[in-house]
Amino acid sequence: MLSHQDETRTAYDGVVELYASMFANRLETQPFARNMIGTFAELVRATGNRRAADVGCGPGHLTAMLHDLGLDAFGLDLSPAMVAHARRAHPALRFDEARMEALPVGDGALGGVLAHYSMIHTPPGELPALLAEQVRVLTPGGLLLVSFFGTEGPEPVRFDHKVAPAYSWPAEQFAELLAGAGLVMVARLLHDPASERGFLDTHLLARRP
Repeated sequence: MLSHQDETRTAYDGVVELYASMFANRLETQPFARNMIGTFAELVRATGNRRAADVGCGPGHLTAMLHDLGLDAFGLDLSPAMVAHARRAHPALRFDEARMEALPVGDGALGGVLAHYSMIHTPPGELPALLAEQVRVLTPGGLLLVSFFGTEGPEPVRFDHKVAPAYSWPAEQFAELLAGAGLVMVARLLHDPASERGFLDTHLLARRP
């Protein structure tokens, strides 16, 4: 049986061009997400360590945005086809294939990690270990910005995402997972539905002490 990572990789490999065309300029119409990423970049710059990973970078548009915001940004993605597209679209930036639970980054090497809707395919039981890996690569004072589909219910909800099965999360429960991974909350933002399903766009910004 294929693992969920294998299923997700295969699914995203098959929609690269469509996905890239849909999301390349999407933040132009999403001021809340755009400004949350801007705040993240500003705080990462203030740490003195401008190196930042865009984990689950997809076609690389947010990696490029982080670069434009003054970070030494690079992208990592499970899908080799997405990585190849990102390299073509942004040849001056670095993109590598990697799994989020095994990042090719040294301990404490990064000032920031961006996970923009890239943890949504991870089953709830595997999320604590994945978050621990993001914390491992952060320098003390480094920041993690996680964005995901939020739900107002008491538990994560599995749903049929257009690319691969995914999960929406109650913001408070996800925040508890961040705390359990050793992070301190800095800010949280929930706003109007991100999809026809009525999920909230949810952004949690946390710092490694």
